[in-house]
Amino acid sequence: MLGRRPSNRGMGQFVASMRREMDVAEQVEVYLASQPEAKQADLRRLHAHIVAEFPGCRLWFTDGTNADGKVVANPNIGYGVYTITYADGSSREFYRIGLSANTTGISVYVLGLDDKTYLARTYGGSIGKARVTGYCIKFRHLAAINVDVLQAAIQYGMSVHQAG
Repeated sequence: MLGRRPSNRGMGQFVASMRREMDVAEQVEVYLASQPEAKQADLRRLHAHIVAEFPGCRLWFTDGTNADGKVVANPNIGYGVYTITYADGSSREFYRIGLSANTTGISVYVLGLDDKTYLARTYGGSIGKARVTGYCIKFRHLAAINVDVLQAAIQYGMSVHQAG
């Protein structure tokens, strides 16, 4: 069927070829173009807003596969950077804000927050029809939520000192 994402079985090969042949911006474009029309429009609107609001922020694309090429998560577009420090003292860079399509809509991830209740306490009551957890705001489509509240959560995530 046209306009549908590749099945999970074929997704690993699809994204592996993307990773080898395209830069991050091209991977993001292919990912956005692979989404159904309505979801694609919402994802493109959010992507354009984040890029305009934070010009020059680091752009990421994670394809959702592990080192063996197995699909373990939904692909994500990431924005910004912070350093995760693990209990063993090792560290790595990762994005601050993630944007991903899921089976029922869209997820916006706000990563690295010290207070895992902050998002729900601050934005949960005013965002509209969305599920807000410690680091994720999940909704069916932009029309169901207060986009200004979502944008405030994104702004907070990009600007706050975050946990390592």
